[in-house]
Parts: sequence; structure tokens; C-alpha cells
Amino acid sequence: MSALETAGKVLSLASLIQPAVTSEPVASTEVALVEAVRAGDREAFGRLYALYAPMVHGVLLARVPYRDVDDLVQDVFLSALKRLGSLREAAAFGGWLAMIARNRAVDYYRRAHETEELTDEMPVTSHRDAEAEHEAARMLEVVRGLPEAYRETLVLRLVEGMTGPEIAARTGMTPASVRVNLHRGMKLLREKLGLEERA
Repeated sequence: MSALETAGKVLSLASLIQPAVTSEPVASTEVALVEAVRAGDREAFGRLYALYAPMVHGVLLARVPYRDVDDLVQDVFLSALKRLGSLREAAAFGGWLAMIARNRAVDYYRRAHETEELTDEMPVTSHRDAEAEHEAARMLEVVRGLPEAYRETLVLRLVEGMTGPEIAARTGMTPASVRVNLHRGMKLLREKLGLEERA
């Protein structure tokens, strides 16, 4: 798949962006889940994980290499579980969790990284898979080159498939901020891909 075809797919995904019409507060069931976890209900934590893992994954993907994102998602949720008692308002869980994810991404770059020696037993991917992976990585690098305010919302929308209202509800941002960040971010992304002339 050529870079232009891939860019077209990214932009076609972006055309699905619908502006958020109303802002929904964190659902009372999510607040109840946070309270249940505080009371020791591990199953409730599993449900919170299912609700918020895509958001945490997107926040991290906007900041750290793809190969390390899954491990960092686990780190974020373990940290959140340990520190849940310090959360003042259960309704603020999404924004609080997003901040833990952002801080974990910063910590990632502070720590030294171990390297793994290449061996003959390493799995081999097909040429087609390697090309697709390379193209996806290149597109992600273009998105990572955008200003931070746009990068996160674009990854949550284009990679994680979250809607504008979902992004707002999960991250604690206002729906208007999400709309503006998505609009401006898409404009910059099109410019970087050479698909839109600068005004």
C-alpha cells in the first residue's frame, strides 16, 4: 500500500469525526464502579479497565513507541489501582487516569531501556506484513510530530476509534476542546501529508 493510499485511509477515518453535540457527565455507573473498586471489588476494576483501556492506550501511543504501549497500559492501571484511594472525586476518574498515563509516558523516557539481543529464533514477518507495519509506524510518526494538544485527540479518534464525546468523557476535556483539537489536528495532518495547501 502506498503512502498516498495510507494517507487516504487515515483521512477517510477522519471524515467520520462527528462534532460532539452535548457533553455527558461521567455515567453514574462508572462512578459506582470506582466506588466498588475502592470497596475492594476486583471485578469492578476489570469493568473499569474495559471502559478506559482504549483511552489509556491512545494516550500512551501518542507518546511512546508502539512496542512498549501494551506493557505501559498495564503499568498505568496497576498504578491507578494502588492510588485509587487518593482520588478525591470518583467522577474525575477518567481525567485522573489520563494524567497517570501521561506521567507514565514521561517516566518512560527518564528510565534507561534494556535492549534485547537478536537471535535466529526471533519470529519472521512476511514482506507484506513488514510493509504494512512500516507504513503504520511512519503514519504514527507524522501524527507524533504534531503539537501535543492535537496528537492525543487524533490518536484516540483515528487509532482507538473513540468518538468526540467519548474522548471528552474519558479524558476530562470539554467537548468543545476535543472538537477544536480534532479539527486543527486534522488540518495540520493533511498539511504534513501534502494533501492540503497551507493558507
